[in-house]
Amino acid sequence: MSLPNPSRLARAVQLSLLLALPAAAAAQQPAPASPAEAATRTLDAVQVTGTRIRRAELEGQVPVHTLSRQDIERTGLTSIGDVVQQLTGSGSALNTKFNSSGNFGFPPDGSGVGAGSAQVDLRHLGAKRVLVLVDGIRWVNESSASGVGAATDLNTIPLAIVDRIEVLEDGASSLYGSDAIAGVVNIITRRDFDGGQVTLDYGRFGEGDGTSKGADFAWGRTTERSSLFLALSHTEQDAVYARDREQSRFPVPGTGVALGSSGTPTGRFWITDPNTGVTLDITPNTGNSAPVYDPTQTGCDRTDGFHCFGAADRFNFAEYNLLMTPSERTGVFGQFRFDITPNLQWYAKALYNRRESTNQAAPEPIFLGPEAGTGNPLADEITISARNPYNPFGFDLVSGESLIMIGRRPVEGGARVFEQKVDTQYFNTGLVGSFDVGNAIWFWDVNAAWSRNKARQANYGSYNIHNIALALGDPDACAAVAGCVPLNIFGGPGTITPEMLAWIQPVVRDESQNELSLVSANLSGDLFRLPGGHVAFAAGYEYRKYEGWYQPDPLTVRGHYNGVPSLPTSGEYDVNEVFVELEVPIFGEGAWGKGLDLSLAGRYSDYSTFGGEFTPKYGLRWQVSDDFLLRATYAEGFRAPSIGELYGSDSRFDAQLRDPCSEPFLDPSVEGNCRALGVPAGYAQPNPQISVTTGGNRELEPERARSFTTGFVWSPWFANGTSWAERFDFEVTYYRHDIQGPIQALSAQAQLDLCVQTLSAEYCDGIGRAATGGINAFNNRLTNLGSIKTDGWDVDLYWTTPDTAAGRFAFAWQNSFVGRYEAIGGAGQRQPRRPGIEVEDSAIPEWTSTASLDWTRNAWNASWAVRHISDLVEDCGDAVSFPVCRNPEDGTNRLGSTTYHDVQLGYRFDWMQGLTLTAGVNNVFEKEPPICLSCSLNGYDASTYDIPGGRFWYVRADLRF
Repeated sequence: MSLPNPSRLARAVQLSLLLALPAAAAAQQPAPASPAEAATRTLDAVQVTGTRIRRAELEGQVPVHTLSRQDIERTGLTSIGDVVQQLTGSGSALNTKFNSSGNFGFPPDGSGVGAGSAQVDLRHLGAKRVLVLVDGIRWVNESSASGVGAATDLNTIPLAIVDRIEVLEDGASSLYGSDAIAGVVNIITRRDFDGGQVTLDYGRFGEGDGTSKGADFAWGRTTERSSLFLALSHTEQDAVYARDREQSRFPVPGTGVALGSSGTPTGRFWITDPNTGVTLDITPNTGNSAPVYDPTQTGCDRTDGFHCFGAADRFNFAEYNLLMTPSERTGVFGQFRFDITPNLQWYAKALYNRRESTNQAAPEPIFLGPEAGTGNPLADEITISARNPYNPFGFDLVSGESLIMIGRRPVEGGARVFEQKVDTQYFNTGLVGSFDVGNAIWFWDVNAAWSRNKARQANYGSYNIHNIALALGDPDACAAVAGCVPLNIFGGPGTITPEMLAWIQPVVRDESQNELSLVSANLSGDLFRLPGGHVAFAAGYEYRKYEGWYQPDPLTVRGHYNGVPSLPTSGEYDVNEVFVELEVPIFGEGAWGKGLDLSLAGRYSDYSTFGGEFTPKYGLRWQVSDDFLLRATYAEGFRAPSIGELYGSDSRFDAQLRDPCSEPFLDPSVEGNCRALGVPAGYAQPNPQISVTTGGNRELEPERARSFTTGFVWSPWFANGTSWAERFDFEVTYYRHDIQGPIQALSAQAQLDLCVQTLSAEYCDGIGRAATGGINAFNNRLTNLGSIKTDGWDVDLYWTTPDTAAGRFAFAWQNSFVGRYEAIGGAGQRQPRRPGIEVEDSAIPEWTSTASLDWTRNAWNASWAVRHISDLVEDCGDAVSFPVCRNPEDGTNRLGSTTYHDVQLGYRFDWMQGLTLTAGVNNVFEKEPPICLSCSLNGYDASTYDIPGGRFWYVRADLRF
């Protein structure tokens, strides 16, 4: 039994649209309608009495995009994250196309690498600035197994439980508190359900790989006083290997191994012979597993089993990478509601979800010496004994003296494999009620929720640098330690024996956890009536507690891990919040139109970490006529520092950086500065992979934001209810976001470039160089930088025809245009990201567009969707001399505009309550993503384009009973 008069609640919360009031969802079920109430229609999860724009798709105070279950099923996708990332307003975010372990290490915000997760980024402001709700309640942030996340992993929410997804593309801190700077994603779960449903999915790429299969089961029962819904979901996604696609077989497409790694299976040895003073950069000849160094051969014309290291000797690491990472997800969900009295309802819901995913990287290289730049003294300051039985040089290799760098990749140990197991638990319960005050009905609810996300990661194929150093040192010291055997890094592949591997290759296990507890209470109703209508009111209180920790393997904590090091992180904080909202009708129908409403909202948040913060929001909604609406909002917002950002301990990530002091890229204008920094003439950077140290900052302040939107919705009278259009709506929205003091580290490449250009301590402090000139230390810490400013336009068109002999057609065309995006550092330096530019594995296209045409006729249905991404420009970097760089004269490469076509066809059989069979193909014309020279993953931008290229076909069977 539904709560009475749900439309009164809807009117009271019309401003918020997605207000976090579970009471709204509970109160919005259909009740027996009077003729007047029959005009009420559901609009973006809020019922609005007396629609002012006839059949308009959107007519609230703020722009909300709603994805129905039909919209979701039309995509053929099995992840909420993948679905939301196709919205035109979405930016670059992690997904299963990111093979994001290995050298990626630890981002400065302490979140770790969310390997296997799927996040959402709105307006290109970052996933941590988007708030994710489930039925209006905050969802727990992810734990990545390598840090304490600040964003939500949408792969923790099974797609089978989703009724619809509502995306609020506007700043909303006054409504929801922290994190809602860029917008809100509210996932509405399925609830009122009678009977059962079984859905089976199967799909794969035309090349025969990347198989995806899933099975969902849903069952529900609704009685006069109660409703029960249960769902079980299981999804499997197989891997796609980079070696199986022409474009991704090499580190940078079109360059072969020339831009591969200098850590090779045969080994690269950059040494200075202490007897002759000659410096050599040599590698063993292919097939020579026991070269004998001849000190009399001081050049590259050698007969001792070595030759000078060149581009052809570099290692092709790409063939070990994954284009699509395998993932297996299993979720169980249930919710129960019971009407204790006609005006009081109790509900409870629970979820458990397990995600198992895998990432893979090339066999881990061992870099030793000052030019290795690992930041680990066990590697950078190593001494390799002349008494090591495999040392062919006959003298001690002393770091900084006779040893400049060694790069050896033990392919004998196999690829690095990172396996994640992520468990999510969620429980939510509460009471929803109503009461009469005079002639008005007021609604209230109280809620309690607890959620936890715990991740465990096992890393196979990495090395123990402490044991490596011991095995390369004095053989007597090695013999004194149980299990230690001398290590051969000087021969070619196959010379590292199983006994050697047993000593140097452990299994590294990391864990992390995020936990969220909250209670809230809300009240809403009509205060009094003005000539233009009722003044609606909503107020509430919320308490939240966040707890998070990250525990790396003891080997990592001791500093013995050869890969990316890190230390434990742990922290917690809580927040108390109160909010109030008012909707004031300034005037009703008259000479100035159909009505003008003023919306006011404010929220005060008291954080245990930094104190209080007040965020207001103001909105105007002017119904000019039956078919034209103007609206505008101004909001202030904030984002509190996350646990990782506050308490993250020292860790490291490996960045792909180009040293401006390196030949052949040295600009003569900064040559003097390079010499002042200790870089000798003729220095050539041996490895673009530079280890960057990062960590949290307990002195961080919240980010503060101002957001503004304005626009109109037009539903012309001549195009509604006609023979050719049942509904025709046109919507235009302008948005602007201004974030002050964004929490981030200065771009590492920008910091390095500015250091060389200015020699300023502001940029150079923390960047260290070895005596050879190479960077051997790079400290890149979190801080509150200058600002992020972005603006743009959304232009959307919706057209639905009436039923005809040919069927019913629905056309939707959605467009996002980014006019400006600029990120400014604390000292006024502009960061590299901006519209139309591909940089740092992500892009901000100037125009993204999605058009879809749906057709239904009797038992048949079909759809055709077109997704377009405008062209981009990138810096060719080290590939500037190769033909794959399209504009070598200015060192840039153009990533051409890309358009994908998706089709789907379905038929419904009248068997039981209905059997629907659906088949579809995504990327019908096999459009390949454009080659990205600056991207560090397989020559693709995995967050902007469909990867891998090629057709993906799928079939689905949906049986209701």
